[in-house]
Amino acid sequence: MKRHLGQSISELRFEPVAVRLRAYVDGRPALDTVRAALVWEPRRLVPVYAVPEDDLLLAVEPTEPPPAAPDLAAYPPMLGPDSFEPHTTPGTVVDLVGPDRRLDRAGFRPDDPVLDGLVVLDFAAFDRWLAEDEELVGHPHDPFKRIDVLSSRRHVEISLDGTVLAATDRPLLLIETHLPVRYYVPPADVATSLLRPSDTRSTCAYKGHATYLSTADGSAAGRDIGWTYRQPLDDALRVRDHVAFWNERTDVRVDGELLRRPVTPWSTPAEQRGADADSLEFG
Repeated sequence: MKRHLGQSISELRFEPVAVRLRAYVDGRPALDTVRAALVWEPRRLVPVYAVPEDDLLLAVEPTEPPPAAPDLAAYPPMLGPDSFEPHTTPGTVVDLVGPDRRLDRAGFRPDDPVLDGLVVLDFAAFDRWLAEDEELVGHPHDPFKRIDVLSSRRHVEISLDGTVLAATDRPLLLIETHLPVRYYVPPADVATSLLRPSDTRSTCAYKGHATYLSTADGSAAGRDIGWTYRQPLDDALRVRDHVAFWNERTDVRVDGELLRRPVTPWSTPAEQRGADADSLEFG
């Protein structure tokens, strides 16, 4: 399956959305539609919403001057959800214009005729999103994603450059479609004396808002090496206050066996380019 996904990631993909979708700017309605679609541009791992231009409550105007075409060779093979650009399929970058504010480059009209009449939207440009009456955070939900949390009695040890950061016989395994298993460790089994809170924050559409930990020695290798969810969303309630570490950057041993470091969107571009298809993990 990973090989199949690796082959399809270079294609433009879309899926109709069968719910009412609303978004707001400055507290005012900006769109209301039951005709949205999810769109994955080539090399994109996370979808964005596209809506009929008629269902937008904002004007749509081509960005002037038109942005230069991106040098896609300068970007990694897999693009995560951190930014709306670059666009990897032909089309027109547009501004969304409201009564009091202009959202520069917050939309994109793909040239593909299958998406004719739709405007792809920058999720982060809007203040609030609702699917039916449920609030969305981070990015649109992928209908082909699933999260399971499993309790385990396997011994899990996580180390960085030979220093053990966590060791437990009661991990929670968070299994998320197309991603490595993340091992969430109870706080009592984490070497908290070796870690310090970081200012970094991130948002997952399924798990909520994460806060990060770095190693106390201030090393670059230990920056934002782990994270925790203090107030997780429903899918991740069981891992509340547990700590997970990057499999990509640490040595993870399960029952004494060292796991191979996976290659994901959070690996370096060089690691991504050098990975064979079987080691790639897709988000």
